[in-house]
Amino acid sequence: MIFLNASNFVEASNKAFYVIMGIGFLFLIGLTFTMLYFVFRYNKKKHPQAVQVVEKPIVEITWIVIPFIIVILMFYYGYIAFKPMREAPKDAFVITTIGKMWEWNFIYPNGKESKKLIVPLNKPIKLKLISKDVVHSLYIPAFRIKEDMVKGEEDFMWFIPTQLGRFDIFCAEYCGVRHSYMTSEVDVITNEKFEKWLSIVDKKTGKEQLKGLKIINDNACTGCHSLDGSIIVGPSFKGLYGTEKIVITNGKEHKVKVDDEYIKNSIINPESDIVKDFQPAMGSYKDVLTDDDIKQIIEYLKTPDDK
Repeated sequence: MIFLNASNFVEASNKAFYVIMGIGFLFLIGLTFTMLYFVFRYNKKKHPQAVQVVEKPIVEITWIVIPFIIVILMFYYGYIAFKPMREAPKDAFVITTIGKMWEWNFIYPNGKESKKLIVPLNKPIKLKLISKDVVHSLYIPAFRIKEDMVKGEEDFMWFIPTQLGRFDIFCAEYCGVRHSYMTSEVDVITNEKFEKWLSIVDKKTGKEQLKGLKIINDNACTGCHSLDGSIIVGPSFKGLYGTEKIVITNGKEHKVKVDDEYIKNSIINPESDIVKDFQPAMGSYKDVLTDDDIKQIIEYLKTPDDK
């Protein structure tokens, strides 16, 4: 992956990396041999009587000037690699990128959504970065780009894919218990294939048409609550409505029925009733979801799973 020329930023980033790594190795080797030389040259057996070192301004100036030049050199190569990354072309194709616990979602200008980043070859792509919850970091190693995503702040990154193929996407900022699962991929395809793929808008039917599911997905609820019955961080949404759960309230266990009131309270005050065998990991959505949003979620959870 190091040697792939997969984006327009690879060459400059690699050059900065090699320069800084080369300087590091040079100092490692140079200082190691210098240390060994002084150990043998000025050991106690050869110089039993300590002698005061005479000040030499030229030596002090040299050891100030040389490191300063080296630091400026490393800064220069780093800056010329970084500066173009913050200057996206005006004609770049914009894709909204949503980071949420613990998945990526890519939304295209025509409304099409994808869990993978599908992009055309040799076209400038601008990713509008949005976090739905905690701090994430979109990292595409083969493209040499990485940018943090902070909730409440909008940022961007851009690139030109220069090689066909599939490339890994990672979250480079620890964002919770399933951080390591927050992966995806960039699929770089020809412009003709991309136009064809983009023109095909998915048509979903049945339960997935409900607005409640979109609200659940948009607010990263499925990062902790699965839709298929599997256990992630919290109870699964599958078949949840109408069941009885043992919850812990103020340190005491009791049974509750999962109804409208319980679901609304769990969204607004998630730590008031903790389902037994689960840890309190959810924050309040009181200022995030409206009453209508909560109503739509409840209606979705009420629908039978076989529809």
